[in-house]
Amino acid sequence: MKVSREQMVENRRRILQEASRLFRDRGFAAVTVADVMKAAGQTHGGFYGHFASKDDLIAATIADTLAGESAGMADIDAWTDAYLSPLHRENPDQGCPMASLAGLMRHQTPEARAAMTHGLNAHIDRFARGLPGDGDAERRQAAIGRWAAMVGAVVLSRAVDDTALSDEVLRETRAWIAATQPAVHADHEQDAHT
Repeated sequence: MKVSREQMVENRRRILQEASRLFRDRGFAAVTVADVMKAAGQTHGGFYGHFASKDDLIAATIADTLAGESAGMADIDAWTDAYLSPLHRENPDQGCPMASLAGLMRHQTPEARAAMTHGLNAHIDRFARGLPGDGDAERRQAAIGRWAAMVGAVVLSRAVDDTALSDEVLRETRAWIAATQPAVHADHEQDAHT
């Protein structure tokens, strides 16, 4: 039975969506191709019509997932608060792929690392456009510092078994960002979408 081109595109989208969710939840090594295909509602054999290998799937998933990573960043301060929240901490499968996967990337293929590099650079650029500053270099520096603090706080908050400490890491990172970086005003929020 021949599958239409539209169905092939939809099948690939579903595979990437489920791979992203599973990888963010369990990491790369703990997820098999069979796990991904089952979650996508497809047979294991159909995998090779879309990807050459699991490594190919990982690289494609990173690229696809990071392409939409800054969606919803219209209000950067509100987005920062939501990012640094217990809800985000407790739902890695639905959360930021960088916070879930960055620490695992050093063991991945050059293609997967290149996809992470491209995604990170694009995210920093979009983030920087929405931040206040006297020039591109100053905004980029603020974006890198803020983003590194945010991702690091989520990683650390997920790493410990002490809820009070985990909450404190998130809360104090929000406070530190608020104290060290000016609030983002509407004119900068508009810049983030241009």
